Amino acid sequence: MTATLSVPQSIESWLGEEAQDLLTHKAKISKDLIHLPGPDWIERIFAQSDRSPQVLRSLQQLYSYGRLANTGYLSILPVDQGIEHSAGASFAPNPIYFDSENIIKLAIAAGCNAVATTLGVLGSVSRKYAHKIPFILKLNHNELLTYPNKFDQIMFASVEQAWNLGAVAVGATIYFGSEESDRQIQEVSQAFALAHEYGMATILWCYLRNDAFKQDKDYHLAGDLTAQANHLGVTIQADIIKQKLPELNNGYKAVAQATGASYGKTHEKVYSELTTDHPIDLTRYQLLNCYAGRAGLINSGGASGKNDFAEAIRTAVVNKRAGGSGLISGRKTFQRPFEEGVQLFHAIQDVYLSPDVTIA
Repeated sequence: MTATLSVPQSIESWLGEEAQDLLTHKAKISKDLIHLPGPDWIERIFAQSDRSPQVLRSLQQLYSYGRLANTGYLSILPVDQGIEHSAGASFAPNPIYFDSENIIKLAIAAGCNAVATTLGVLGSVSRKYAHKIPFILKLNHNELLTYPNKFDQIMFASVEQAWNLGAVAVGATIYFGSEESDRQIQEVSQAFALAHEYGMATILWCYLRNDAFKQDKDYHLAGDLTAQANHLGVTIQADIIKQKLPELNNGYKAVAQATGASYGKTHEKVYSELTTDHPIDLTRYQLLNCYAGRAGLINSGGASGKNDFAEAIRTAVVNKRAGGSGLISGRKTFQRPFEEGVQLFHAIQDVYLSPDVTIA
């Protein structure tokens, strides 16, 4: 667990040639239209809603722990990949994480606001750690052992189990656009309603899944489509939306052109007045669809690769400047030596702590 990586001192050095563009870009949608993160986030946003005092307390716990405590920003370690991608594919690069306790240890050492993981992981160590770091129980997963592989989020855990092991929030995934999405929406909506009754917060992984989204480019990452997934997510009262960083736009048009059939509904002003091809503009449009930021937007760090630090810091800069609420970072952190994982989290968190990275 010895650190081996030399970390540059400045955010600009990680951004490289993109530094000037990403740090000075003026957003297409004015920040005056967005509810921006801040130390008073719970009182300013959620205290006006129908959330109970118990839910407000749970949300405050999430926002009051770790290096980003009381800033309005979140840094979360998510580890559900042992089911989603198989334990071998996820933990073979660093076998210490086959031991569930090391997942919790990483989140604590890294100064995360919370750890989001499976029933088995949290249940195995709940009495030792539930009072030391906020727990988020991921309720549903995609199981990849059947043949042929299928892609469907099914319930692995219950809201009652989350409450019993001391979780302050539950998380779930919906594959919007999939054949199974109707069932998933209903299941997750019911689970989120029950979680709020139990006094827990709710986090939704708003993913797209449909072969029609795979054209000459991967429109699963389109700003217009992911933004609508976010809007569906806040409609079932997700308190926090987790979404992939958008990489392109015009998903509605691409699907219609590729299939030769009418698809969905959009408006020309989405493309002419509300978005550009810039990642900050696309991410701000994602946020606009979260009730203009009343539900916080956290973006994902993505898969692990050769340039994890640069990619994660770039994502953090885009998210923060767009008005988002933080980053959720999994494989980039736990698929490397423990101390490097801690360093990566700290580098991400430093973006949100830096007064030089401003809202666009």
